[in-house]
Amino acid sequence: MGNSFSISGQYVDILKKHIYPVTIIVQDGIIKSIESIEYNIDAPLHYLLPGFIDAHVHIESSMLIPSSFARLAVTHGTIGTISDPHEIANVCGMQGVQYMIDNGKKVPFHFFFGAPSCVPATIFETAGAAIDSNDVAALLANPDIYYLSEMMNFPGVLFKDEEIMKKITAAHKLGKPVDGHAPGLRGEDAKKYIEAGISTDHECFTIEEALDKLQHGMKILIREGSAAKNFEALYELIEDHPSMIMLCSDDKHPDSLLEGHINSLCARAVAKGIDPMLVLRAACINPVDHYKLPTGKMQVGDAANFIVLEDLVSFKVKQTYIKGELVAENGKSFIKEVKEKAINKFDAATIQEKDIQISLNEYPQENGKIAVIEANDGQLITNKLWLSPKLAADKIVSNTESDNLKMVVYNRYYAAPPKIAFIKNFGFKNGAIASTVAHDSHNIIAVGVSDADIVRAINLVIQEQGGISCVNDKATKVMGLPVAGLMSLEDPYKVAANYTAIDLMAKSLGSKLGSPFMTLSFMALLVIPHLKLSDKGLFDGDSFKLF
Repeated sequence: MGNSFSISGQYVDILKKHIYPVTIIVQDGIIKSIESIEYNIDAPLHYLLPGFIDAHVHIESSMLIPSSFARLAVTHGTIGTISDPHEIANVCGMQGVQYMIDNGKKVPFHFFFGAPSCVPATIFETAGAAIDSNDVAALLANPDIYYLSEMMNFPGVLFKDEEIMKKITAAHKLGKPVDGHAPGLRGEDAKKYIEAGISTDHECFTIEEALDKLQHGMKILIREGSAAKNFEALYELIEDHPSMIMLCSDDKHPDSLLEGHINSLCARAVAKGIDPMLVLRAACINPVDHYKLPTGKMQVGDAANFIVLEDLVSFKVKQTYIKGELVAENGKSFIKEVKEKAINKFDAATIQEKDIQISLNEYPQENGKIAVIEANDGQLITNKLWLSPKLAADKIVSNTESDNLKMVVYNRYYAAPPKIAFIKNFGFKNGAIASTVAHDSHNIIAVGVSDADIVRAINLVIQEQGGISCVNDKATKVMGLPVAGLMSLEDPYKVAANYTAIDLMAKSLGSKLGSPFMTLSFMALLVIPHLKLSDKGLFDGDSFKLF
């Protein structure tokens, strides 16, 4: 690199819980020396410490390609991410994983990618690609792949499915960790899952569940994203189990990333009375140890990946350095825009109202009541309700009075009839929204108050070959996502502004949800109980089968 400089400040030795004034010498991107200064007066009162690491995130959920994600993340002191390219893999397969790796290398940021373990996530949905155990083994042998991504098929682990176990074994042979995904799993089943060699979980939504998994040696990632928010339930674990906790966002929309990242979680934890050193251990040190990351811990000989904080209360970031390069200062990113091409897989024809009509005898029912998905704000888990349907000309229709709206999932990969369900808690009084961000297979998903609105919203994203849309009585908005129907090639600040506008429009339809689009995107995620909808039909997560 050829760059050489010194910086002085209050050095935060996180593991020794010690803060003292130093001058750090950086040469050619490496920390050459850390020299104590005798008097505080000789060093500024800002704090020098390792950068933040998001311990589990799907970059695709930011609607930004990796190089654009990095431009925003560094302004918040994030220097690296444990990134699962599972979303683009479900659309574009191995080519999608390589696309993320290649694009991420074009900017000064540490993207630590994993090998997607469950593509497709289940056999009860249509994805654009499949990644088998041979593919996983090939990915894991790649030095750019650091771990086996979240093993969502926990029934497959418990029953020792041959293909699942081959994937786990391949990771263990190379000494690479295996991430978990086991929402609600407790007791003996949790113990079996962990004993299979799965070392983390980011899906705990109660402290009791987290403690159950911790006692069997599993590390817990406290997640606070745009949809799933578990910080309030789990933050006390940082103090009680300091070596076993990490912080992550999992899924973070562009407007949210613009506001803050792991630094925001640190500030919230300290405001709750948690020791800042323990918070920083979870945010900066534990991911490096667990995933054996080459970022270092801001010690002599390490790469000069560090941040300058104004204080250890607000965690306001003054500067971010990666490999000795100043990549952000006072909220301004210095990472340059990368011009990239799109890859995609999309073959869906426009639809008509008649295509999404459904009669009572075609839909799951008990004692005259129909199965309804209940969405929970801030949670991925849903409830299964049995409610009275609203009928019009013998067809089940949305009921705005009882907030029981029609939801549609439509295959984006080949011609197939749309599938229908009904969902509570979106709260729309008019209009509809649609999206090709629909975990994990990313078919088209939509919800609305009338068939006409739903069809309009779906056809807008079809015209864009992927994106998100919102329609009401007076207007339409659509935001194209040309990269796999998941990510934009636009400037990240523009993407954030466009998303904010369409999100506000969606909320103006009457929704009280914190993030209607993010919530909608998880209503097709079959591996999270209890009731979901795929392109093959209504799915019971408890019995793990289609109705």
